[in-house]
Amino acid sequence: MKFKVFKGSAACRHKRNRSQHRRKNVEPGWESSNWSGYALSRSRKGAFRSVSGFWIVPRVRSSRSNQYSSAWIGIDGFTNSSLIQTGTEHDYVNGKPLYYAWWEILPAAAIRIPYPVSPGNLMIARITRLRKNKWRILLQNRTLGWTFRKTTTYTGPANSAEWIAEAPSINGQTTTLARYKKFPFLACRVNGKKAKLNARARGIMIQNNTTVSTPSLPGKNRDSFTQAYGARIPAPPKLLLRRATIM
Repeated sequence: MKFKVFKGSAACRHKRNRSQHRRKNVEPGWESSNWSGYALSRSRKGAFRSVSGFWIVPRVRSSRSNQYSSAWIGIDGFTNSSLIQTGTEHDYVNGKPLYYAWWEILPAAAIRIPYPVSPGNLMIARITRLRKNKWRILLQNRTLGWTFRKTTTYTGPANSAEWIAEAPSINGQTTTLARYKKFPFLACRVNGKKAKLNARARGIMIQNNTTVSTPSLPGKNRDSFTQAYGARIPAPPKLLLRRATIM
């Protein structure tokens, strides 16, 4: 049986439970059963022409049951059902860890990128509108030295941009999030400028009434954050990237 894995199904929102986050300055702006990270949104159609970012592939822990996780950047999906995205997968399936790269445009399923991915690899991604309805997806593994490029048609409204850790959907069902420790998102950009991340854009993942994934507050330059498994809020990343541009 072939499973259809949807890496970026639209965020499934939760009702807010303020008792979980009593400190106002760290209260998340949104909650979801399948997403956590940062999402910026605008009311204007076409507000986002590009999104980019760096992350380090996390290592997943072993588990008795199958568990799944993705890290990705994308445009749309936060306030609508459209989405263009690219990222990495980090699962624990049939007693073994599984890592790979992919890209996707909803409502189609994810397409694997046939290049290797391992824990600790530095990934660099960018999605850019070239002209009306024509977009370029770029994903680079700086550690292993490969670059994937894809020019494709996309007709979504482009009114949100995201940097997300996700529990992907398989055959229409949200999966159990794989257990990773933590990993950073760095150099987050929209329209070629620093993302200026803020508290309203920050979201946590809740599964079975338990917070399973939590992003830090934004880093010093408001363009980075740490993504951590569990309910504890991690510290923002201290890692600085120098001359780590997309080739």
